[in-house]
Amino acid sequence: MVAASTYLKRMGSNGFLNSIIPLRFRKSVPVVTHVRLEGAIGIGTPLRPALTLKAVNGMLERAFGRKGIAAVAVSVNSPGGSAVQSALIHARIRDLAEEKNLPVIVFCEDVAASGGYWLACAGDEIYADESSVVGSIGVIYAGFGFVEAIRKLGVERRVHTAGENKSILDPFKPERAEDVEHLKSLQGDIHAAFKALVTSRRGSRLKADDPEIFSGAFWAGRQALARGLVDGIGHMHQVLRARFGDKLVIKTIPPSQGWGLKKLGFGIEVSDIAGNSMDALETRALWSRFGL
Repeated sequence: MVAASTYLKRMGSNGFLNSIIPLRFRKSVPVVTHVRLEGAIGIGTPLRPALTLKAVNGMLERAFGRKGIAAVAVSVNSPGGSAVQSALIHARIRDLAEEKNLPVIVFCEDVAASGGYWLACAGDEIYADESSVVGSIGVIYAGFGFVEAIRKLGVERRVHTAGENKSILDPFKPERAEDVEHLKSLQGDIHAAFKALVTSRRGSRLKADDPEIFSGAFWAGRQALARGLVDGIGHMHQVLRARFGDKLVIKTIPPSQGWGLKKLGFGIEVSDIAGNSMDALETRALWSRFGL
């Protein structure tokens, strides 16, 4: 049997410590924390919680709060949704990145479009798969008109408001030109904010003479790369190991899990079921716009 003193001499002090300290705690081994931002933004379903700042803030703080990390990786897989929640999550990522002085590297999965691309722009660098759907820098409103349907059914629509514009864009009333004009004005403001955000984050990397970039169009990975919407084609492990070496440890931060009777399926009311059904339909429509 080799004496302990002899073993220590052979191993050296660093070798001995490396043999007993887990890989992720060794100073010579780079660690990157990883978070996933997946789903429609601001719209939840019974099986997929809404992607909101409230839902992801704890996960983001844990990712950026880990000591000694080299970077934070963010996987984005979202067809968009709420502009406000997109802006809030983006701003929180940038605030934490600046506070901790850490680079953020974003990886687009199936789709990073509309609000999903808003999230992707929180990255200092953005990568995509060749088949990722990227872009859709625009604003959309979609609804239905049921005026003729209820007329044929003999249904009378009764609406009483305090404020002449309170029932604007009511799907059971005839569409008014002034209502559409007001909606387009709101969309113009949101679109301008979206364009300003993308321009400030992507800067000279954008193909400045391409009029379609802000048209709401979307592209596959290499087309997005040609337009400057992403910085490269590659997957997370591939890109990060090329950057930080083969010894890299990627630590995925799980989302916060709330508990309670409703979380376990108890205490769900009929109104919840109806609302969740509509949310599920809206979520399905968002994904289907991008062929998913």
